[in-house]
Formats: sequence, structure tokens, C-alpha cells
Amino acid sequence: MTDLLAIGTRKGLWLARSDDDRRTWTIGEPHLLAQEVAAVSIDTRRPQPRVLAGIQYGHWGPTVQWTDDLGATWHETDHGAIRFPAGEDAALARVWQLRPDTADRPDVVWAGCEPHSLWRSIDGGCSFELVRGHWDHPHRTTWEPGGGGGAVHTILPDPASDRVTIAMSTGGVYVSEDGGQQWEPRNRGITAGFLPDELPEYGQCVHKVAVDAAGPQRLYAQNHGGVFRSDDAGGSWTSVAGGLPADFGFPIVASPRTPGTVWVIPLVADMQRVPPGGRLRVHRSRDAGSTWTELGTGLPDGNWSAVMRDAFCADEHERTGLYFGTRDGCVYASDDEGDTFTLVADHLPDVLTVRAARLP
Repeated sequence: MTDLLAIGTRKGLWLARSDDDRRTWTIGEPHLLAQEVAAVSIDTRRPQPRVLAGIQYGHWGPTVQWTDDLGATWHETDHGAIRFPAGEDAALARVWQLRPDTADRPDVVWAGCEPHSLWRSIDGGCSFELVRGHWDHPHRTTWEPGGGGGAVHTILPDPASDRVTIAMSTGGVYVSEDGGQQWEPRNRGITAGFLPDELPEYGQCVHKVAVDAAGPQRLYAQNHGGVFRSDDAGGSWTSVAGGLPADFGFPIVASPRTPGTVWVIPLVADMQRVPPGGRLRVHRSRDAGSTWTELGTGLPDGNWSAVMRDAFCADEHERTGLYFGTRDGCVYASDDEGDTFTLVADHLPDVLTVRAARLP
């Protein structure tokens, strides 16, 4: 068995492989060089794994490309995989999220984009259709861009139902119970300190949402100020930031196997956005956020970089592996749930997204 990492950066995509140990990695030559890769997924539902990349061509604009042979050849749909329908006064700015659906829907892939829009593919990510229920929502005209833009950046399809949970900057958490036709905000308890009303119905700048291994009722959110947990599928949220050195950050990752286990990477709040004291650390909770433990073996001090919302992920090994990349081009891996980390790569461009998968 081989473990694969897909590392999307400001100037291309790198694929790294490890045979069995998840500590020793071989990183190949760059793919899609000089193109921004802000979203990537590894779709293992197919006979051959498909790597999907949301790229920004620069002069030619954004699109989705894919490879079914781990980068030997790349493909893209003529005229772009994601295009707003005629008559819409909008143009695609960036693909922020690519999310394969469940094994029961092997050809369905979701995309979250800027401007705030949700898209669905039924051909494995070759082409996408706009989810009209989301685009036509009466709140859409009031969703504002966050510091990095206005986008759908988190998509969480429920494997046991038609529920789809998304998060947006800014807009907050929205949930559809019918596969994307109707949407409602679910932000009660998540703060928005930059607004006059700090507890609005929607408009929060939620940075990332993760699902607990116990099931889709329990969610975690890293907010623009605050870390929160929901035990009712987003119906209400409570703070679990106590014990963290800072409650700001971008990613949040939950174990796919062990209920109650979740990780964050705190940053000094707001515009500084660096690790507290320059100490790059991961914090882990084993009790759904009630308490936190700092993890730093193998991670650097004197580090003033940051980890973006999609640049932290977990694998599905029995003992969960963790992987994250920094804005100064370093990628770290842990095969022991964060107890220790090893360096996979350094001197890459600004890392925007990291995804892991186990290949046969």
C-alpha cells in the first residue's frame, strides 16, 4: 500500500508518496507548474484514483483539471468545467473546494467557489452545474467577502442522508436537508465580533468546519475568533476554545475514526495571523474540545508563517495520520495522531491545500 499526498501551492501541485511507514516520503516533480492550485481532492471511489485540481491560470482564469494516472497526463473540459449560466451577472474567480461525495454516489463531486457558489458534478468532476437552491437564496446578496474573498470553502455531504453542510466566508454555516434544493443558516452561538450584533442569524466568518467520527450530528468550527462545537448538526454551537493559546486560526480537522478527537492550529488573532510566540504547534482534544493538549515534537520554533484553511488534513489509517503545509512552503506529516511530526518537503511555494489518501 502507498500513501499519497497532494500538495497544492501558489505555483503548482506536488505529489508525495510513502510506502507503509508515513514517515519517509518521496516527492516528485511539480505538476501544473506556475498555476495556483487552491483546491485539490483525491477521489479513491473510482477503479483508478482521480486527482482533481482547482487551478487559476492567471491570464486564462480558473478551471478544474484532473488526472487518472497520478499526473502523467492532465485533462480539462473544453470551455471550462465551471461556468455560470447565461444571464447570470457573475464570473468564476476561484475554486476553493473539491469534495467527492460518498461511495454510494461515485460520480458525484461538489465544488465550492468564489463568488459564493456551490456546484455539483455527476461525471466525476469533469463538468459542474450550479446548485440553484444555494445561488438563488435570498441571503446571497448580503453575503460579504472575507479577507481572502467571498467563497464556499467547506462542503460536507452526509453519507447516510441527503444532508449537505457548507460554510462560507462570510456567510457562516448553511445546511440543506434535501440534497441542495433548500438551505437554512445554522449559526446560533457562533460569534461575529466584527458586526454590531455579535450573534447574528448569519454573516459569520467561519473559516472551516469538520465532522466528528461519532456522526454528522457533531460538528466543529474554527471561526474568525472562536472554536465551536455543535451536537445537533449545527442547530446550536458552544465555545470549546478554553485552554487554547489563541482562538483564531484557519483549519480544523476531526479524526475520521475516533469520536471526540479534533485538532486545530492556533494563530495570534486577526491581522497578525502568526503562531503565538513564533512556535508552530498543533493542539489536540480527545474529549470533543473540553480540554486541549499542545503537540510540537518535530515542529519549529521561530516560525512566523501560517496554515491556511484547506492546508491541514487527516488520513483514514487506524492510527490517524495528520498532514499540513505552511505559507513558507513546508509540509509536515505525523503518523501518530500528532504526537510527533516529520518534514515531508520544504522550500515549496506558498501551500494552499493538502490532501491525503491510501492507494492500493
